[in-house]
Amino acid sequence: MFHVKHRKYMFKEYDVIVVGAGHAGCEAAAAAANLGSSVLLITMNMETIAQMSCNPAMGGVAKGQIVREIDAMGGYSGIIADKTTIQFRMLNKSKGPAMWSPRTQNDRKRFAEEWRLSLERTPNIDFWQEMVSSLLIKNNTVVGVKTNLGVEIKGKSVVLTNGTFLNGIIHIGEKKMGGGRTGEKSATGLTEQLVELGFEAGRMKTGTPPRIDGRSLNYSLMEEQWGDEERGRFSYTNVELPTDQRCCWITYTNDKVHETLKEGFEKSPMFTGRIKGLGPRYCPSIEDKINRFAERERHQIFVEPEGWNTCEIYVNGFSTSLPEDVQYKALTQIPGFENAKMFRPGYAIEYDYFPPTQLSLTLETKLISNLFFAGQINGTTGYEEAASQGFIAGINAHQKVNDQHELIMKRSESYIGVLIDDLVTKGTEEPYRMFTSRAEHRLLLRQDNADIRLTPIAHSLGLVSDERLEIVNKKIKNSDDIVAFTKKQGIEMSEANALMEELGTSPLTQNVKLFSVLSRPQVNISDIRKVSEPFNELLNKFEIETVEQAEIKIKYEAYFEKEQEIVSKMQKMEDKAINPDFDYNTLVSLSKEAREKLLKIKPRTLGQASRISGVSPSDISVLMVHIAK
Repeated sequence: MFHVKHRKYMFKEYDVIVVGAGHAGCEAAAAAANLGSSVLLITMNMETIAQMSCNPAMGGVAKGQIVREIDAMGGYSGIIADKTTIQFRMLNKSKGPAMWSPRTQNDRKRFAEEWRLSLERTPNIDFWQEMVSSLLIKNNTVVGVKTNLGVEIKGKSVVLTNGTFLNGIIHIGEKKMGGGRTGEKSATGLTEQLVELGFEAGRMKTGTPPRIDGRSLNYSLMEEQWGDEERGRFSYTNVELPTDQRCCWITYTNDKVHETLKEGFEKSPMFTGRIKGLGPRYCPSIEDKINRFAERERHQIFVEPEGWNTCEIYVNGFSTSLPEDVQYKALTQIPGFENAKMFRPGYAIEYDYFPPTQLSLTLETKLISNLFFAGQINGTTGYEEAASQGFIAGINAHQKVNDQHELIMKRSESYIGVLIDDLVTKGTEEPYRMFTSRAEHRLLLRQDNADIRLTPIAHSLGLVSDERLEIVNKKIKNSDDIVAFTKKQGIEMSEANALMEELGTSPLTQNVKLFSVLSRPQVNISDIRKVSEPFNELLNKFEIETVEQAEIKIKYEAYFEKEQEIVSKMQKMEDKAINPDFDYNTLVSLSKEAREKLLKIKPRTLGQASRISGVSPSDISVLMVHIAK
């Protein structure tokens, strides 16, 4: 036990205390520190900062857009993912640009190492290795934390990013043990205190697949999956990328695998009821897949290296909590895995979370001032979802203690805004994962324009430099110049029609402007460069991203204008503010369910109120009349 005088010597009062050093905690600490706050990052293990507990990969469908948004605003996730990538792929490239999603396979060890080094190089961040057992509360405001050793550390705000550690239980078949991650103990005390303070808590479940010795696999029986030849990146900065890429592979389960897995169902914690929490619907365990999709003869398995200098393999698509002997027997019946050696079995983990309707759009809790939640504690799944919440919570914790304006991301300006609005307004009863389909304005929220959308916001906060803003403004101007050039520069039939025939599109019947030809879906800028020397000379002056931005503008200009009109109409509802302390019981015309939900959520705007489940259009009409008065 530390004496009081030692506590004063060891710890000053911090502006922001971040509890937990996963993806949410790391981004929260970095954001608050880069804004000028003094930050203490508390973790139970300094060796596992930013640990990739599950798949060593970043991005993917909709998630890649989130990583780019974090980077556009000065966060670290994109830079660190780029530095440690072993393979890059742009997913959904055959679809429209709203669906393009960058993804990297990463070196697990190097990713965590780069995060720690980045945090250590960030001024204003201190570290402390210990478990936080409770919060210090005074007059319904958090004023610090208390650790397992009894150390009290004062802080003007606290961000909880506890991941899967709150009363975590690991399940493997009929065996269970306390833990927040394999080999690491769970965190206790906080849930019980928060419930006592009036918070509602629940249980969720997630899982991870077994890890395999790559030297024991027969890759000749699998399909190769290489990264893109033209390497992309997450970060808008000029971070140096690795020069090489590693191959991944694809194989498939079969009837024998499925029958073997079924042998263990009677010992599965999922099917026997020992796991109470709901698991992620869109990332189910292998036993859940063959149970829910019994008609399928096989399921895809992605064989993914864990890094540059390790033989460890991540078996993506084989998440399981079945007994280890059943896992192993089933694995050896997958093509290429006949002689597989297992490093460690897959497992499920059950943990506490707090329904996010208890938060405001800043991620501050409604019950306790200056207390923020971010990441899996809010019921989300995924590194990217966690990192984005941590980033926003860190910003708003800084803003709150410095009496600065809060940052609330809009649904129409970012995937991050969609994520937080969904959580706070609608809540979630199963692990929430981001998808492009959740964003109604996804055509405007593309991965290619995250810097255009969000860097000016980050610059106004002080998170990005004048130089970065200048680069964005230059990108906007240059892409607009390219578009303007295509509207002025013509192309003759004699120059274009041989190309039109080659591309399988109808020939020109008259001389037209380049813009008209490029508006055709079959025709790309790279095609027109071959037949228009003036256009080719112009494009040689610009970077690839600028040219890509111009091409997207040309092809989708009419769609963008239409979408922007919809956003403008909806913005009228978003601009109609509602006092969060308004007593809805005074509006007797509201339905009973609407009153209950509105009092619980306390929407900030009429737009947010309209998205609450149980609030009908007629209820919104009542609110509109009240606001008009």
